[in-house]
Amino acid sequence: MRARTSVARAAVMAVAVSLLVACGNASASSPGSSSSAPSTPGSGQGQPSGTPTGASTPPAVPVQLTSNVKDGAGSVKVDTVVAVKATSGQVTKVTLSYRTVDRQGRTVKGKVAGAISADKTSWAAADRLEPAASYKLTMVGQNAVHQTVTATSAFKTQRLTLAQQTFAELYPLKGSRVGVGMPAILRFDVPVHNKKEFQKNLHVTSSPKQVGTWAWYSDREVHFRPKTYWKPGTKVSVNAHLNGVNAGHGIYGQNSTTTSFTVGRSLVTKINLARHVAKVYRSGKLVRTIAISGGKPGWQTRSGTKLVVDKLYTTRMTNQMIGAKEQYDLKVYYAMRITNSGEFMHAAPWNAGNFGRFNASHGCVGMSTGNAAWLFGQVLIGDPVVTTGSSRGLERGNGYTDWNISYAQYAKGSAL
Repeated sequence: MRARTSVARAAVMAVAVSLLVACGNASASSPGSSSSAPSTPGSGQGQPSGTPTGASTPPAVPVQLTSNVKDGAGSVKVDTVVAVKATSGQVTKVTLSYRTVDRQGRTVKGKVAGAISADKTSWAAADRLEPAASYKLTMVGQNAVHQTVTATSAFKTQRLTLAQQTFAELYPLKGSRVGVGMPAILRFDVPVHNKKEFQKNLHVTSSPKQVGTWAWYSDREVHFRPKTYWKPGTKVSVNAHLNGVNAGHGIYGQNSTTTSFTVGRSLVTKINLARHVAKVYRSGKLVRTIAISGGKPGWQTRSGTKLVVDKLYTTRMTNQMIGAKEQYDLKVYYAMRITNSGEFMHAAPWNAGNFGRFNASHGCVGMSTGNAAWLFGQVLIGDPVVTTGSSRGLERGNGYTDWNISYAQYAKGSAL
């Protein structure tokens, strides 16, 4: 019995050892073998501590696009500059279009240009708004994972009468060749009360660069001149970005306008009324001396720095133009206007006996037909005519009087 029991125990122990060995082989890889089981997210090695098994990345927030004009607004002011802002993303494209009706009843359509900021989080229009117009704003943006969102809105602008809008005209005309004294001149048909705001939107560039300033002559007129005469050959560009600008008292700018002009050679005429002579200088050198006759007592020609305002090959002059009691009605040749009040340089053959000797006109500067023809062919609009020798001064605004005062005095006319 005992012998059988020992054998039986030995057999049981052998089976137990065998089972232990088999269990050990099931939990280990043999040398040179590899596991083909793929790693699964959230399990095994590399899982951050504290992260629940099976957790996923939260979805990206869509970009939000908003503008500074309320959708459905019915009377947006024309001085509004439309702007768009992106939150949780970037602006990729903005379209601002409008439709209105002109004075002839025709439908006018257009688009307002604009620019996206450097960081692409905003957009701003490059112009203000048109009155009595319907606008549509389309905004497109993306979030960090390039999900695109498009948003639209619509609004209408305030209605304005012509009396509530001021129209700007800019001189000299585009492409003009002018004298070294020529100012840039901006005129308005309806008074501007908010001069400071308007002047902020007036820009002058010149090549070569020259220091200058704007000066207001009235509520309807503002000029720009450099500190000294323009350098010959200077190219000047003027941009009056006034469309929709608040002019004050319920008035807004009706239009924006630009011009560009070139300065010609330097030609300055110096008139000495006391000596009855005019001297013409080109590039600082005397090129002609002309015997003249200026205004007689009671009709003195004004002293001061004037500019050539206009050139007329022929014009009619009568006593009615200046209120003279003496009767005259003359056809005048080679007339070069230098004041608004009626002073010209011109041919005056009927006064030949007084050239170089006496002042005998009603205020104009007369000379021989030959000299007048020569000077007429030389001068440009904006050429300086510096007049001395009389006790009568030049009134501000009587012609282009921009150079009749110092630059320091002139700059006091600026609204900025």
